Amino acid sequence: MELRHIADRAGRLSSFLLGEMGMSASLMNKLKWGDSLQVNGMPQRTNYPVQPGDVITVQLDEQAPQYPAEDGELTVLYEDDFLLAVDKPAGMLIHPSRSCFRGTLANLVAGYYARTGQKSAYHPMTRLDRDTFGIVLLAKNAYVHTRLQQVTVEKRYRALVYGGPETDAGVIDAPIARKPLPSLLRQIREDGKPSVTRFWVRNRNDQTSVLELVPVTGRTHQLRLHCAYMGYPILGDPQYGSLESRAFSQSLGLTHQQLCARELIFLHPITGEKMHLVSNMDV
Repeated sequence: MELRHIADRAGRLSSFLLGEMGMSASLMNKLKWGDSLQVNGMPQRTNYPVQPGDVITVQLDEQAPQYPAEDGELTVLYEDDFLLAVDKPAGMLIHPSRSCFRGTLANLVAGYYARTGQKSAYHPMTRLDRDTFGIVLLAKNAYVHTRLQQVTVEKRYRALVYGGPETDAGVIDAPIARKPLPSLLRQIREDGKPSVTRFWVRNRNDQTSVLELVPVTGRTHQLRLHCAYMGYPILGDPQYGSLESRAFSQSLGLTHQQLCARELIFLHPITGEKMHLVSNMDV
């Protein structure tokens, strides 16, 4: 991928990279030792004196990952030169780990890039638990990832819960802290980090409800823990479900938590266009 900017002032090349082009200092320092930074088609260092009318170009091709690229079914919801949005199924990890080096979303995306001839990388902007399913937004290189981190991304989830709230809409405000090691789970605790979730009831049945959930904060396991704390745990959740919700989930044959990353709303980090991406999945 190539970035291009025409200077309308004089200044050091670094000031344009960090200013008008919105590059992070770490990425600039990584690129300055090769031929990736050019002015009027010639490689230059970051202290080069740029003049008005000079054309600055930056090559942003990424290196192949250290984990294996794999072929497999990948549902692409949106793609352009900068972003890729895909649906992740339940039971799949976002990243390879020591215990699971294959079969992750990263492996499938690397395979997709290889098949389509793209020198792009894997930079997730949204992360989901193994058993949470739905939309994952990826930046194709470190520059776009940095720009995307400066954008507010509204995340909307759907959850099938046991029981449901008494009101049709509301706010859950309950601080979350990590349980003592070696546990990886979280708990509601007064000295925890502030954690806020907005909710709306989209459907009610005799024993279940479908909720739309919008996390205002982004704590680990926030939605699962908040729903359980309020008395309507997400069905299929083995860690935070109640005895009753687990038994009901088992009667329905649910093997994973019924939590879907359904929608993402944000301004495109490069074009400024308003984006509203919707998953093909639902609870």
